[in-house]
Amino acid sequence: MTYISPKTLTFENFLSQYRDNPRYELADGELIDMEPTGPHETVSGKLATQVGIYLVAEQLPWFILRTCLIYPFADTATARRPDVVVLDETVLDCEPQCEREPVITADFSREVLKPQKNVTFSTG
Repeated sequence: MTYISPKTLTFENFLSQYRDNPRYELADGELIDMEPTGPHETVSGKLATQVGIYLVAEQLPWFILRTCLIYPFADTATARRPDVVVLDETVLDCEPQCEREPVITADFSREVLKPQKNVTFSTG
């Protein structure tokens, strides 16, 4: 992951310039080049497959989004592109921007990360 923008962007600027480019995320106004790798894509693809199999087997009203942005906090210029997003169709009306564009304001997401030393994970 590479930080490439010396200037800060607003969430709206990011959407207008990078909405359709899955390579970039926004973190506190800074543009980040995600540099996806084959092994990373393999893990996230296998995870999505297994989750999808489970959802179908359990007949849950959930689905997996292929592409979307997570906009977790309205007061922060942050937009994440998660590897796998599972949404409950019954509460999709609570996602105000989703009708117009794939932007989710969910407060819970997880990322597939390359193993590193000294990494702390939040559970909620």
